[in-house]
Amino acid sequence: MNRISRLCLAALCLLLCHQLAQAQSTTQQVEGNVLSTDKSPLVGVTVAVKGGTSGTQTDMNGHYKLQLANASNVVLIFSFIGYSRREEPVNGRHVISITLEEDRKKLEEIVVVGYGQQKKKDVTGSIASVGTKAIQEVPVTNAQQALQGRTPGVDVVSNSAKPGDEPTVRIRGTRSLSAGNDPLYVVDGIPYSGSLNDIGPGTIQSMDILKDASATAIYGSRGANGVVLITTTRGKVSKPIVSYSGSYGIVKNLGQTDLMNGEQFAEMRREANRTVGKYKDSNRDSSDRVIFTPTEYAGIRKGTNTDWQKLILSTGYQTNHAISVAGGTEKTKYAIGLGYYKDQGVLKLQSYERYNINIALDQMIGSRVKVGASLLGSYSNRRGETYNGINNTLRMLPISAPYDDNGKLIIFPNGDSNLPNPLLDYVDGNRVENRKRFRLFTSLYGEVEIIDGLKYRLNVGPDISQYNYGLFQGRNNVNLLVGGGDATATKRSGETIAYTVENVLTYNKTFNRKHNIGFTGLYSVQRQRGDSSTADVRGVLVESQEYYNLGEAMNVTGVGSSLGSWTILSYMGRLNYGYDDRYLLTLTMRADGSSRFAPGKKWGYFPSVAAAWNISNEQFLKGHSNINNLKLRVSYGRIGNTGIDPYATQGQLSRIPYSFGSKGVIGYTPQMLRNPNLTWETTTSFDVGLDFGFFNNRLTGTVDYYKQKTTDLLMPFLLPYSNGFNSVLQNVGATSNTGLEVGLSGIVIDNPKGFNWSMDVNFSLNRSKILELMDGKQADIGNGWFVGQPTYVYYDYNKIGIWQTSDKTDGLGYKPVPGTIKVEDTNGDKKIDASDRKILGTPQPDWTAGTTQRFSYKNFELSVVAFARIGGMIRSDFYQNTNTLFGRFNNLNINYWTPTNPTNDFPRPNANQERPVNYQSLAYFDASFLKIRSISLSYALPEAAVKRMQMQDLRFNVSVKQPLILAPYRQQYKGVDPEDVNVIGIDAPATWMLQFGVNARF
Repeated sequence: MNRISRLCLAALCLLLCHQLAQAQSTTQQVEGNVLSTDKSPLVGVTVAVKGGTSGTQTDMNGHYKLQLANASNVVLIFSFIGYSRREEPVNGRHVISITLEEDRKKLEEIVVVGYGQQKKKDVTGSIASVGTKAIQEVPVTNAQQALQGRTPGVDVVSNSAKPGDEPTVRIRGTRSLSAGNDPLYVVDGIPYSGSLNDIGPGTIQSMDILKDASATAIYGSRGANGVVLITTTRGKVSKPIVSYSGSYGIVKNLGQTDLMNGEQFAEMRREANRTVGKYKDSNRDSSDRVIFTPTEYAGIRKGTNTDWQKLILSTGYQTNHAISVAGGTEKTKYAIGLGYYKDQGVLKLQSYERYNINIALDQMIGSRVKVGASLLGSYSNRRGETYNGINNTLRMLPISAPYDDNGKLIIFPNGDSNLPNPLLDYVDGNRVENRKRFRLFTSLYGEVEIIDGLKYRLNVGPDISQYNYGLFQGRNNVNLLVGGGDATATKRSGETIAYTVENVLTYNKTFNRKHNIGFTGLYSVQRQRGDSSTADVRGVLVESQEYYNLGEAMNVTGVGSSLGSWTILSYMGRLNYGYDDRYLLTLTMRADGSSRFAPGKKWGYFPSVAAAWNISNEQFLKGHSNINNLKLRVSYGRIGNTGIDPYATQGQLSRIPYSFGSKGVIGYTPQMLRNPNLTWETTTSFDVGLDFGFFNNRLTGTVDYYKQKTTDLLMPFLLPYSNGFNSVLQNVGATSNTGLEVGLSGIVIDNPKGFNWSMDVNFSLNRSKILELMDGKQADIGNGWFVGQPTYVYYDYNKIGIWQTSDKTDGLGYKPVPGTIKVEDTNGDKKIDASDRKILGTPQPDWTAGTTQRFSYKNFELSVVAFARIGGMIRSDFYQNTNTLFGRFNNLNINYWTPTNPTNDFPRPNANQERPVNYQSLAYFDASFLKIRSISLSYALPEAAVKRMQMQDLRFNVSVKQPLILAPYRQQYKGVDPEDVNVIGIDAPATWMLQFGVNARF
C-alpha cells in the first residue's frame, strides 16, 4: 500500500507540473513600439485588450509591454488623441510594433457655409459651429437659448422668464440705432423669418454662425447682423433606427423679491407721515388710527402678515417628448419625427405648448440626379403672453388679508381702489388669453450633376404661418377693476405666406493635384405677403362667450386691418481658389434689389474678399508633431441692412375726425413724411483670425479680431415742430464695432477605460461706438445717443448719497432737505438741473465668457455649462416702481434714511410725494454676473444589458437648470436675476428647474 501511495503521489505531482507548464505556456508577453508616420515615438498611447480590462500605455520611447493570458484570440486596440484608432490581432506574435496615422477628421469636418458646404480646413471666413450635443446639454425652449455662452461673439440675453418668450441675439454687437439688429436665420438653406419657437430644438442637427464679411456677404442685404445657419436632422445609411427622448422638469422661482413684511411696512408708513408732521409718537395708537384705514388698522392689530408673492406663485413644470425613425440606403434616406413640449410657468395663467412634426427625405435618381424635401410643421398655443400678475402683487400691502372669514376673495383687500386683489385673475373666466399659431416651413430641392464637378441645384421654400389671438378680461379682472369698466375682448388674426426660389450653380475641380477651384453662382427671389385684422370691444354681456362673439358686445372700440408685402431679387457669385492646401482665396459679390426702397435706390452691391494661409501645411512645419493645424485668415467686405418696414419710403396718412360746418366728417392728414431717397445701411467689416490645433489636437481653437463700420444709418432726422412733423426717416449717422474673440477646446484627461475630462471655453469683448449723428450733432439727448459713446447708454443724474443733517449747504443755489437724494452737481454751478445729467454707463459688458466642462467615467457623464457677463450697467424697474417710499403701496425692503439711521443708501419715506425726487437715480446697478446655466448627469446602461433588451442605447439623466447665479445685483442688492435687455422689468420671475429624462434607441 505504501508503494502504491508513493506511485499515486508521484503521478499527481507530474500532473500538476504539466498543468503549470500548460498555464505558463498560455501566458504571453507582447511588446512593441508605437510610432507616428514620421517615425517619431508616440508617448501615452493606450494599448488595451478588446473586450477585456487589461491594458497599458507607451513610455517616453513609445514602447509598451503587456502580459496576456490565452493570447491566441486576443485583439489589441491602440488609441491616441489626434490619431486614428487601430486594432491588431495578436495571432501568437510576441512583438507588435505599429504606426498610427494622424486623424485628419477634425480638419476634414464639413462646415455649412452659405449655399453649400466646405471642409473646415478650406474655410476662409469666421464661422463658429454648435453641434447636436451642445444643443441638447441645456434644457431650452428654442434654438437661440442653446447659443448662449457656447461660442465667442454671439451674445444671447433673455428678455424675460415668460414661457414662450424668445431671447435677444446679437452677433458682434449692435450696429443700427433704429433699424433691425437681429441676425438672419437660414433653415435648411432657406431664409427664415418669424419665431424660432416654431422649430423644436430636438430637430436641429447643427447651427453654424457666420460672423465676418467673407462669410455673411453671400447673403448681402440681410447679412449685416450675422447669419445663423440651422441644419435639421436628416436620414443616414443604416437600418431603421427608432429613437425616443422624454423629460419632465419641476420649475420653481429662483427667489422672491425682498419686500417689507407687515411690521416693516407699518413702520415705513409711520415714518413717511413723521416726515410731514402727521404722526405723533407720543400717542402711537391714536396716530395709527389716523394714517391707516380701519381695514389696515385691524390687520395690524391682528398681526396680519400676508405673503402675496407666495400666494400668486406656484410650482410649474416642463415636459418634452420626441420620437423619431431614421435610416436609409445609398439611394434613399429618410427621417421622420414627432414632438411635444409644454412649459407651465410659475404664474398659473402663463404657459407655452407646442406640437412638432419633421420629415426629411433624400432620393438619388440614377447616379447624377438627387431630389429631396424637408418639412417642419408646428402648432402652438401660448397663454398669458401679456399677463403681468407680479406688478400688482408687489404693491399689495402685507397687512391686508386676501380672503374674508368665509374664504371668499376680497376684491379690494385694504379698501384702496388702486389695489385690487391679484388673485382675482385666477378665478376661472376672469382673464383668458391665447395665441394659437400654425406654421408649415418647407424646403424642396432638386440637384443634377451636369458633368463631373458641375452641379445645378434648385431650392424652393414655401412658408405658411397663421395665428389667432384672443384676450378676454371680465369685469372683475384686475386691470378693469382699476378705474372700473365693463368686460372687454380683443380678437386678432393674421396670415403670412412666403416663398423663396433659388437657382444655384456650383463647379468644383482640382487640377494637377494642387490647384482647386470652386465657383458658386446664384439667382434667387424671395417674397413675403402678410395680412392681419383686429377688433376690440367693450361691454361683453355674457362673459362665458369670452372673445368668441364680438358682435354681441355693447361697443366696438377699435377695428383695423393691414396688408404688407416685400420682395428681394438677388444675384451672387463666389469664387474659391486653393493652392496645394496651403493658400486659399475667396471672392464674393452679391447684388440685392429690395422693394422696400424707392426707384433708383433699390439695388445694393456687397463685395468681399478673404484669404487664408494653412501654415501647418508648409514644409518647415511638417516635422512638428505638436502643431497639427495652424491657419491664418484675413477678410474684408461690405454687407447691408434693409432695416425698414415696407412702404416706409412712401409716407403715411392717418384718419382724423373734424367739424365741417355743422357736420362731423372724416378727413386724412399726413402722419409720416415720405422720403424716396432712402437706401441701404451698409456695414464695412475687417477680420483677421487664427485657427490652431496643438499637441495631437488636444488643444484646438480660434482667435479673431474684427473692426466694423456702419454708415447711412436708417434713423429719424429731427425737424422743427413748425413743419408739422418732428422727424423724417433718413440715411444719417455712422457707428462702429471693434472686438476680440477667443474660442478654445481642450482634452485635459483622456483615458478610454476610466476618467475623461474635456472642456470648451470662449471669451469675447466688443466695443460699439457712435461715430456720427444727424446734421453734425454731437448728441441726441432725447434718444440717448452720443458721439463717441456706445449705441445704448444710461443718461441720468448720478446719485452720490443721501443729504445728511451734518452736510454743509452754504453757497448752494437750493436748500437740500436731510434724507433726500443727493445727486452730483456735474457742472459745478451750485444748482441741480437737467444740465447735471451725465452718462452713467452702458449695458454693454466689458467682456463675456462661457465654458462647458464635460467629465465621464465608464458609463457616467457629467456636464457643467456656465456663462458670465462682466462689467456694464443695468437699470432695474424694481428700484423705480416698487421703491416709492410713499406708504400707499408695499415697498422693497431697503435701508432708508431716518434721523436715527443716517444711511447713504436710500432716502427718507415721505407721505406727501408719490416718489422721491430724482428717484430714477436709485435704479442703476453693476450688471456683472456668473451663471451656472446647467448641470447634467447621465448614465448609460452597459452594452450587454442593452443588447439583452434588444436595444441600441438606453440612457437616464438628471439635470438642474440655472442652479446658481453670482451677481452684485442678486447677493448685494437683493435682486433676483440681473440678466435682461437694458432694463430689468417687473414681470414673470426668473426660475430654476430640476429635470429627469430618458433617451432610448432601438
